[in-house]
Amino acid sequence: MENKKGLFAGFHRDGYTWKDSMIVSILVFFMMFFVGTGIAMPIGMIFNLFSNEGNAEFLTILGANFGFMGYWIIAFIYLSLVKSDKPILRAFGREPRGNTVKMALWGLPVGLGLNALCVGIAVFHGDIQLSFSSFPVLKLLLVFLSVFAQSGGEELLCRGVLYQRLRKGYRNPWVAILINPIVFMLMHSLIPGITIWAVLSIYLAGVMFSLMVYYLDSLWMAMAAHAAWNFTQNFIFGLPNSGTVYDFSIFKLNSATARTSLCYNVAFGVEASMPAVLVLAFAVAILICVGRKKNQKSLDVWES
Repeated sequence: MENKKGLFAGFHRDGYTWKDSMIVSILVFFMMFFVGTGIAMPIGMIFNLFSNEGNAEFLTILGANFGFMGYWIIAFIYLSLVKSDKPILRAFGREPRGNTVKMALWGLPVGLGLNALCVGIAVFHGDIQLSFSSFPVLKLLLVFLSVFAQSGGEELLCRGVLYQRLRKGYRNPWVAILINPIVFMLMHSLIPGITIWAVLSIYLAGVMFSLMVYYLDSLWMAMAAHAAWNFTQNFIFGLPNSGTVYDFSIFKLNSATARTSLCYNVAFGVEASMPAVLVLAFAVAILICVGRKKNQKSLDVWES
């Protein structure tokens, strides 16, 4: 039954049904999240089959990140089979004006620059010491591709499926912009060592990626910026990324000198810091200012 009258008459979009509700959209998201995670496990195991003493960690990294292709697989299966949500596929391809190689490439320095700024503050504050280790170009390229698979998979579910389902149900785009980052935050909430600063920075990162989709009409840019942030933190500077740290990186952290402060968290990295929250809040403000100034409408996948 369509909800065209009553308390929420101006809140819901035309044609709204209970299937478009926020609760159902979030349940659909978590169904895809858990099924995608289940698909990811055997993908990671395949990489481990070829590991040996010399390349064990490298293949573990590739397996852990390429395993997130499970999110890609379940997203495309779901959208291909569920006719009512099939229009979301339009947001993944070249139809949105911002889904271009140029915008994706712009996402890389955004993610790298924001994370590097947070790392630089932690170094300047004396919380961490870094030293150069190595620069294996081919391995770094493969690792970046795997990180893109991981980050892109999260973006497909959060800023793709969930964001667009919320846009379908509610007139005000800020419902989608502000609610999907809460779910993104919940995805990371059980990570050991998470702090209030980490919760805030993860939420603001989700808002930033959502604004890239809304104001710049570019899911691709959000994917690239997300991947660049994670890659910079983990594999350029060798710091924990959402609590996970590897030995493989361009720079190495002198863990004996690392200390927890407002600018760094030993268990969680720079994400769990006040500067990260301030940097991401500033990026959100810039996107809002630029987006309102341009006053361009993003693609509405629900319009024929």
